[in-house]
Amino acid sequence: MPFKNKILNLLKKQTGLKTINLETPPESFGDYSFPCFQLSKKLKKSPNEIALDLSKKIKADFLEKTETKGPYLNFFIKKEKLTELILKKIQKEKENYGSKKNNKKTYIVEYFHANTHKGVHIGHIRNISIGETLCRVLEKTGHKVIRVNYQGDIGPHVAKCLWGYINLKQKEPKTKKGIWLGKIYALANKRSIKNKKIEEEIRQINNKIYQRDKTILKIWKKTRQDCLKDFEDFYKDFGVKFSRLYFESEVEDLGKQIVMDLLKKGTVKKSEGAIIMDLEKYKLGIYVLLTKDNNALYHSKDLGLAELKQKEFKFDKSIHVTGAEQKLYFQQIFKTFEITHSKIAGKSLHLPYGLVMLPEGKMSSRTGTMILFEDLKDKMFKATEKEIKNRNKKLSKEEIAVRTKKIAYSAIKFSMLNKDNNKDLIFDWNTALSFEGETGPYIQYSYARIQSILKKAKIFPQINYKLLNNLLEFKLIKQLSLFPSIIQKASQDLKPNLIANYIFSLSKTFNEYYHAYNILREKQEIKNARLALISSIATIIKISLNLLGIEVLDQM
Repeated sequence: MPFKNKILNLLKKQTGLKTINLETPPESFGDYSFPCFQLSKKLKKSPNEIALDLSKKIKADFLEKTETKGPYLNFFIKKEKLTELILKKIQKEKENYGSKKNNKKTYIVEYFHANTHKGVHIGHIRNISIGETLCRVLEKTGHKVIRVNYQGDIGPHVAKCLWGYINLKQKEPKTKKGIWLGKIYALANKRSIKNKKIEEEIRQINNKIYQRDKTILKIWKKTRQDCLKDFEDFYKDFGVKFSRLYFESEVEDLGKQIVMDLLKKGTVKKSEGAIIMDLEKYKLGIYVLLTKDNNALYHSKDLGLAELKQKEFKFDKSIHVTGAEQKLYFQQIFKTFEITHSKIAGKSLHLPYGLVMLPEGKMSSRTGTMILFEDLKDKMFKATEKEIKNRNKKLSKEEIAVRTKKIAYSAIKFSMLNKDNNKDLIFDWNTALSFEGETGPYIQYSYARIQSILKKAKIFPQINYKLLNNLLEFKLIKQLSLFPSIIQKASQDLKPNLIANYIFSLSKTFNEYYHAYNILREKQEIKNARLALISSIATIIKISLNLLGIEVLDQM
C-alpha cells in the first residue's frame, strides 16, 4: 500500500531503529499499525507509553490521524490523498500497474508433465493452470522465466498403450489421435489387471522399447507423434509456450551413464541385480535407479534431466510443479543431487498441489470416475453455450463460439486456481460455471458490467477525487492499492491462488457498489469521479485475469 515507506521513514527518524515492522490492522483500526514492543527494551518504557509518545510526535500531511490501541500505534491515511494517488497511478501505468523490473533471478519452471500414450485428466489441468500462472506472476515481478515440460514417453504406461494398439484392434480416428490413444491405454490397463499373460506381454513390449526393437520402435514413434500433435493444440488453448520440451526417452541414456559413474565411485550399489540408492540414514528410504533388466527408472532419468538442464540453461532456481503425493520422491532426488555434488543441488524446489476430487470423492481410473480433459471440455462448452443462448438470442454463431470458449475456459481455470495449491480441490461442474459466487465467469461478468457503463458514459476529463468519499468507494480504493503487494507476495511465496482470491474480493466489492449506486444517473462531477474509479477496477480485473490465463469479455 502507498505511503508505507513514508511512515517507515517517520518512525525510523523518531526511534533510531534501522529495521521496523509494520502490520496491517483490522479495517476500523487504521491502514497501518506499529507494534511498540520492539522499542520497550531500548527505551525502558512500556509499549503503551511508547505508543502514546510517538502519537504526539509523528505528523504528516498525508496522515488523517494517528491513534493508539494499547501497545499499538495505528496510522490512518487521508482518504483523498490515497484515492488520488492510486487512481492517477493506475490511469498512467494501465496494464503495467503492479509490475516490477528490477528483479534479476531466472526461474526454470517445469510443469504439465502429461505423458504421451495416456489421457490428459483434470489433475493435469490444475498442474498447467498453476504452472502457467506462476510463470506469469514471476514475469510480472521482473524475473526471467524459462518454461519447460518433462514428459514420460517411454515406460510401462507406453507399453500398455502399444499392447492395446496392437491387440485390441480399435478403429483409428483421423483426428485427435492422442486422445484416442489415451482411451486405448485405459482399455489395456483394465484388461491387464489380474491377467498374468497380458502383464507379461506388456513387460516384453516395454523391454523391446528400451532395446530399440525396430518393429515396436516404428509403432512407438508414430503413436508418440500423434500424442504430441494433440498436446500442441492443448497448449494453445491454455496460452502456454514452452521454451523446451524434455522427454524421458532423451535423458534415459544420460541417466544410465551417471548411475554407472556413481556405481564406480561407490555412491550407489547393486542389490539383487538392480542398482539402488540407500538414503536410510537420511530417513528417506531406498530407491531403485536401474532395474535388473538394466532399465532406467524415474530417479535415474531425473539425474540425466538435471544435467541436461544445467547444460542448456543458466538459472537460479528450478521449480517442479507436481502432485503432493510426489513429496518423498523429490526429497529423495534433491538429497541425491546434494550427495552427488550436482550443480543443481540447492537450486531445486518442489511446488506441490493437492488432489482434484469430485463431490462424491476421489477420482480413480479403475472405478471410472477419472475425468478426462476432453470430456470436461465438451461438457463445459455445451453448458456455457446453452447459458449464452438463454441470455442473448440474437448473437451470431461466431460470437457464441468466441464467448463459449472464453467463459468455459475461465470456469475451468479459475476453479483450479482459487484454492491454496497445498489443499485438495473438489471440482463441481455447476459451481465452476456459475455467474454468481467465486468463479471465473462471475469475475468476467463484473468486467463486462464496467465496460457496459463506460460505453454508455461520456468522456471524463476532469476528476475531483474528493467526491469519492463513501465507505464502499474507499474500500475499493484500498483494495486497488493492495494489488502490487498481492502480486509481490504471490511471486515470493509461489502462491497463484492469492491472485484469484484477490480479484474475487475486488469483484465482489465492485458488485456491491454497482447495486448501491447508479453511476450514470449522478451529477456530472460525481459521475466523472466514479467512472474513473470503475475504469481503474476494470484495468486491475483485466491484469489479474491475464495472470490467471483468462481472457476478458466486453459483453457477456
